[in-house]
This record gives sequence, structure tokens and C-alpha cells, in this order.
Amino acid sequence: MTDSSSASSLIIGGAASSPRAPLPTLPPLALYIHIPWCVRKCPYCDFNSHTASPVLPEQEYVDAMLADLDQDLHAVYGRELSSIFFGGGTPSLFSAEALGRLLEGVKQRIPFADDIEITLEANPGTFEQEKFVAYRKLGINRLSIGIQSFQQEKLKALGRIHNGDEAIRAAGMARQAGFDNFNLDLMHGLPDQSLDDALSDLRQAIELKPTHISWYQLTLEPNTVFWNQPPVLPEDDTLWDIQEAGQALLAEHGYAQYEVSAYAQPGRPARHNLNYWSFGDFIGIGAGAHGKLSHPDGRIVRTWKTRLPKDYLNPAKSFQAGEKALTNDEMPFEFLMNALRLTAGVESRLYPERTGLPLESLDEHRREAEQSGLLQVEPSRLAATERGQLFLNDLLQKFLS
Repeated sequence: MTDSSSASSLIIGGAASSPRAPLPTLPPLALYIHIPWCVRKCPYCDFNSHTASPVLPEQEYVDAMLADLDQDLHAVYGRELSSIFFGGGTPSLFSAEALGRLLEGVKQRIPFADDIEITLEANPGTFEQEKFVAYRKLGINRLSIGIQSFQQEKLKALGRIHNGDEAIRAAGMARQAGFDNFNLDLMHGLPDQSLDDALSDLRQAIELKPTHISWYQLTLEPNTVFWNQPPVLPEDDTLWDIQEAGQALLAEHGYAQYEVSAYAQPGRPARHNLNYWSFGDFIGIGAGAHGKLSHPDGRIVRTWKTRLPKDYLNPAKSFQAGEKALTNDEMPFEFLMNALRLTAGVESRLYPERTGLPLESLDEHRREAEQSGLLQVEPSRLAATERGQLFLNDLLQKFLS
């Protein structure tokens, strides 16, 4: 594997730039914890998720994740965690006892920031009031609830195990359990969905008063049931109408769009995701988890863990499936594919701070993107225009070497 710190220069637009510098400060550090089991695999889902057996190997999996974390500790010594995110799969299938033992083990190894954000993904079909009260007592202070739709025919088409009433009750139970900060995950562009259907879902979500709404269009991903057996989705004109009307409705009710598919009440964006989009660092533990860690000498390394739970739990196999040190010519795309998802973009100074490369190395591609009307002409910020947000892939292509 090539050590990215050994690259002497970056050629962009035919001009050589300076070598990558040591990073002046390391970015915030987060932890992603992947729990890969679900009650049932949804036909649109391309995440690393697997149908759960009647009894989950909670103890063995927690032991494995802590051993996995031990192998990453050398790269984060002296740093603290700003956020933790339990993703999946359906992490709420695990007991509070198991998650508590895991959190305690993590805290013994890496200090927690005083104001750490700890998010747990949950599905309405797995909600139990007593369990969620116990989760809150563990220090988990944010939920992300996978609603997708409140309409029964849409939920059935998506293969979801809950109904609309359970989705509504889940939000109430979250609040009763002490969660004053929670996200509702909602899809649009569903099979046979009309504009009225989509806005009805949004209005119901808003009525539940979450602090955050993730509202995104259903896409057909390879290696899914929907990819092989595509459902009938709304036409492009309907999708455009849904997008415009939905954004206006969310704004009307105080949910500001701060990322392509993320809307939050004032002061309530997801800190874990903001760190990810601003090229922060994160350790990934659990089957198939990905990580990204910066080193003071300028190296930035992406890692990924063994994908299948049975292999991850096999002592004879390595937790880590692979790693890649980012090269200088990969850095613009790697940084911007995250940062430009933010509607306000990021301050330009963040690019040299997080990559070790001079801002000037972007100049030629940046001018081309500005002239195309995809990037804002703003020296102090790297931010997409409204058109650039709509055609983000086209914008990012401008920064491929």
C-alpha cells in the first residue's frame, strides 16, 4: 500500500502544488458502531444488514467490538470522542444491558467529551417503553427513528414491519422515555406515491415535533430486491413537485435544510453527521463498519471491517478487512463529496486544515465549477450553488484529477 505522505506533489490542471503538510490540528473524533441484524431485510436496503435469528449473540458481539476497538486505539491516543452513532441493521434489537456494557467498555478506552452526542437508530416495530427508558439512562441522548412512511400501503411496499399507528406511537414513547432530541427518517418518491401522499407523510412527521427530519428520495441500489425487481416509481415531474413542495413545507415549520436530505430545528443538526460531512475523523467498529483517521504527519487512512457477522465473530479471522491511505490526487474529491452536501458548504480554510494540501491546489477546478454555475463564487467558502446542489455529481466530477 502506498503511504500517502510520501507523495511529493499533486498535479492539478497541469501545475504542481506543494507537498502535503503535516496537519496543524486533528479533526474531531467520532465512533460509529454497526449492529448488523434486522427483523427482516427491506427490499430497498443496500446496507450491511442480515435477518436476525431468534437469539442474538449479544455478549459475543460486544466482546468482539471491544477487541476490535482495542486494535484501533494506537491511532487515537490522547483524543476524545465528540459523538457516537449506533447504526445498522436495527441497533434497538440489542438489550440495554448489552449496549450499556459496550458503552462502558468504550469509555474505559477513550474519554467522552462532556457534551457528547450519542445516537441510536431504532425502528418503530422494535419499540418497548421500558427498553427505551433504559437506553436513555445509559447516556444515549438522541434517537433516529426509521419511519419511512405513515401510510400502510407504502410501508407494505417497502417491506417495513411496522404500521402507521406504531410509527406515531414510537415518537411519543421516545419523548416519554426522556429523549428531547430525536430524528424521524422519512422517504419520498415511493412506489405509486402522489404529491398529496408525500406531503401527508411530511405533515404527520412535523406534527410529532421531532428536532430533526431526514427526508430523502428512494433510490434503487444494486444488490437489492428493488434493483432486480424494480417497482413503479413516480415520474420525474412528480418527483420535482414533491421536492419543491416538501422543502417549502419544512421551512414553513422551522426545519432548516442544512444538508441535501437533512432538516433541523435551530441548534439541532446531527453533530455526528456534521463531523462526517466536514471531513472529521471516525472509528468504525462492528461487522462491515468503515472508519477514517487522520494522523499528525498528514496521512489520512480509510479502513473497513470484515462484513459478515459470522466472520467478524470468528477468532481465526481479522476484524479489519482492508485499509487505504488516501493519495494527494484523491483528496479533493474525498473532501468535497462530503463538504458540498452541506447547503452552506464549509469555510475554505477547512480544506488545508483537514487535508494538509494548499487551498490553491483547487484553483483551476474551482474556477471551472464556478463558471459552470455549480459552485458559489465566494473565496472564504466552498459551497455549491442551488443548481450545484441539484447536480452534485456533476459538480464533484469537476474535482476528479
